[in-house]
Amino acid sequence: MQLSLQSVLSREMNMNRTTIVTEKRGDIDGDGIMDNVFLTANKTSDSPFWRNLTLVIQNGRTNQNEQIPIKNNSGYNPTLILGDFTAKKGDDILVVIDTGGSGGTIYAYVFSYINGQLMHIFNSDSFNETYKYDVTYENQYKVMVNSYYLKEKYILDLTNKDKGYLSEIYNKYGVLKAPIEGWVNPLSGLYPVDFNRDGIFELEAYQRIAGRYNADSLGFVQTVLKWNGREFGPDRQNVAIFGGEI
Repeated sequence: MQLSLQSVLSREMNMNRTTIVTEKRGDIDGDGIMDNVFLTANKTSDSPFWRNLTLVIQNGRTNQNEQIPIKNNSGYNPTLILGDFTAKKGDDILVVIDTGGSGGTIYAYVFSYINGQLMHIFNSDSFNETYKYDVTYENQYKVMVNSYYLKEKYILDLTNKDKGYLSEIYNKYGVLKAPIEGWVNPLSGLYPVDFNRDGIFELEAYQRIAGRYNADSLGFVQTVLKWNGREFGPDRQNVAIFGGEI
């Protein structure tokens, strides 16, 4: 039956010159019957870049296909993950796409059946608009990261950086030669983790902290998001920094 359904979908896709990029099986609508979930797209010739990515759900009970458009529907390495992110009956759907940008950023979306309809309950654009930061270099080899949304601050220690790096920024007394501001990149990773081991996944979001330029990585802001019945709200936030040689 599964092979027959996939064959029908494949014929439909071939008519429109699209390809099944990846597929998963799960009970998406909570009716106890397994459904097929696909990501379809147009392949760029001689490139790993995909265009017109679309989420397709093949209902296991009715054999009907439902196509769900994705806002940012082009990129690399599109991935499907099914799991329980909302503590409801049935599987939720996480879609992650690499943008291919220099900051290693991603597009990410979570879909869930709520009250009989497939709802869009998380997207990376909204996350990036909400989680804003200031990154400011300070005297004595420190960087201050202020998290506006959570109203928290983090202090990064730069003393593990090499002497050449520090001498470009500070004088011999550890005082800044000139004001410097960095930034926090948009979402670069979103990983389902069952921190409480209760069968419900939280989402751990990663945003890379950049210093004077994008390749000047200072660490990552890590935000754990938990479904609160309406949205994925922040459960906690930390900053991870890179170690230095002993």
